[in-house]
Amino acid sequence: MRSRYIYGATILGAACWGLIGLFIAPLYKAGFTSWDVVTIRVVCTFVLLSGIMMAFYREQLKAHWKDHIFFASAGIISIVFFNYFYFDVFSKSSLSVAVTLLYTGPVFVTLLSRLFFKEPLTWRKVMALGLAVLGCAFVVGFFPVGQQEVSLHLLGFGLLSGFFYALYSIVTKPVTRKFSVMTITTYVFFYASVCMVLSSNTIQKGSLFLNVEVLMSAFLLALISTVAGYVFYTIGLKHLEASRASILATVEPLVAVMTGLFFLGEELTFWQIVGILFVLYAAVLVVERKREPKSVRDSIRNKHA
Repeated sequence: MRSRYIYGATILGAACWGLIGLFIAPLYKAGFTSWDVVTIRVVCTFVLLSGIMMAFYREQLKAHWKDHIFFASAGIISIVFFNYFYFDVFSKSSLSVAVTLLYTGPVFVTLLSRLFFKEPLTWRKVMALGLAVLGCAFVVGFFPVGQQEVSLHLLGFGLLSGFFYALYSIVTKPVTRKFSVMTITTYVFFYASVCMVLSSNTIQKGSLFLNVEVLMSAFLLALISTVAGYVFYTIGLKHLEASRASILATVEPLVAVMTGLFFLGEELTFWQIVGILFVLYAAVLVVERKREPKSVRDSIRNKHA
């Protein structure tokens, strides 16, 4: 697969995640809690994925029991807790604070990738990480104004959302070479669904689903901001280093800001524009490979002539 398609898939997956606020807000308005919203997201996603897999890719569901350790770990440890901490900060503070703290994730991914996969920690990655995190802070209005009031409780939950978000890339990396994107995503959300059904009381609120807006929000949350998002992101993760894919995914807050601008009547400030440029440059920096001098390329060609 060509590099531009790989990078494009990763960015597209992040863009799908960036739309999540449009689908979560109606669920909170209807009376669901953060834990309920996680349940709705993972269960609806699994229903969609399992239907697709059973209809078209049933043979791809075969997996060794040892592989299910990775699937279950990603589903229960990463997906469940990343979503819960993220949604809880969003419900008690603002999307700006939630997204800013969530995007400490690339820092955790790069450090964990270095620890577990021995991926090189180059100066370009360090610079890209710094620009991405700083850019996200500017985009969501967290810096430099510093007017957001964040309690230690929300700060801790926000950092935990970033940590558990990072674990998805780390835990699923070993199985990306063995299974298709659809297989990985289906099993991950299967285990997340089992965990949430057993630990939540969302089923007792079944009457709320009689609302058409709730049904549509739940469906689009699963289809666009989950199935499409994770499928495209996992395509990128399969062909890229975990740290590089995670840094590319920092376009998510940009999409969230643009969604607010075009659909919610919000306006961009000067610092948000600066942040967008920072994040875009970070994405370019992490994917651009240092070119060899012309003389070196010519020497390589002559050796193979």
